[in-house]
Amino acid sequence: MPSKMLRNITLDNVILGIRALVMEILSVYWTLVKIMVPVLIAVKLLDHLGATQVIADLFEPIMSLVGLPETMGLVLATAMLTNMYTAMVVFLSFTGTTPLSVAEVTVLGSMMLLSHSIPIEGTIAKTVGLPWSATILLRVGGAFLLGFGLHWMYKITHTMQSPAIIVWHPAPTDDSLSAWAFSQIETLLGLLLILVFLMSLLKLLKQVGAEKWIHWALAPLLRLLGIGKEATNIIVIGAMLGLSFGGGLLIQEAKRSTISKRDIMLSIAFIGICHGLIDDTIVMLLLGADITGVLWIRIIFAVLIMAIIARLPIVKQRLG
Repeated sequence: MPSKMLRNITLDNVILGIRALVMEILSVYWTLVKIMVPVLIAVKLLDHLGATQVIADLFEPIMSLVGLPETMGLVLATAMLTNMYTAMVVFLSFTGTTPLSVAEVTVLGSMMLLSHSIPIEGTIAKTVGLPWSATILLRVGGAFLLGFGLHWMYKITHTMQSPAIIVWHPAPTDDSLSAWAFSQIETLLGLLLILVFLMSLLKLLKQVGAEKWIHWALAPLLRLLGIGKEATNIIVIGAMLGLSFGGGLLIQEAKRSTISKRDIMLSIAFIGICHGLIDDTIVMLLLGADITGVLWIRIIFAVLIMAIIARLPIVKQRLG
């Protein structure tokens, strides 16, 4: 009888645990959907009204500062307002008339990686308390700062001057409104599937005790960034897979108050300029960029920028 009761209690605990996990996943997902859907619609409308071209016109005169042709201003503006993949299609439309070197593609790719999808990702950051002004300064300002540095590094060393080899060529796209709507639905469903995997994996790592080893391995980096160990999982997820996933978990933790305001703000700022290290990096490599610039220098840049920001007197004063 006792063993049977124990089995029943264990089964009940498992069922309760699964139910709690499902509710947790749905809560994070619904939070992201409420943020993303209105912004996606607004961005589509703004793009239709010519907002992308307006931003491109502002960028064109200063693209020479990062060693890029003026036409790449439209590519960067598209990435900022919409997403990486739409910007890639625009980029490839120019490559026939404006071939770029590996150095130029690396500069452009690094800038896109820092500053893409600002309306959606900036809204997620704003939800956990990071002001729009900080997001724009970090991501747009950071993109141009990194691009400027990479440009001069390649120019002084005379490296990466060979023509870029583009591996990825997209299939023809359907520009209809229905195709756009279907694409957004696919994206949102994909987001749910990835959240199910990620949050289940986090729960499993915690149960088997692997989480503490991840915390130990990343402790030196987090100390450099001025971020507490409680944000380790979110930093890992956001940096590797994207701000939407890390941001969604940050929103959840902000509601629970399990992570300090300082750690939340610094984490979302860091993820903003250092995320998508796996998939986004691969995309840039397919366009002919060099991995040193779009991955390793990007990580070093993000770590240095955040280490400086975390120690600024005004940041210490406001965040404690």
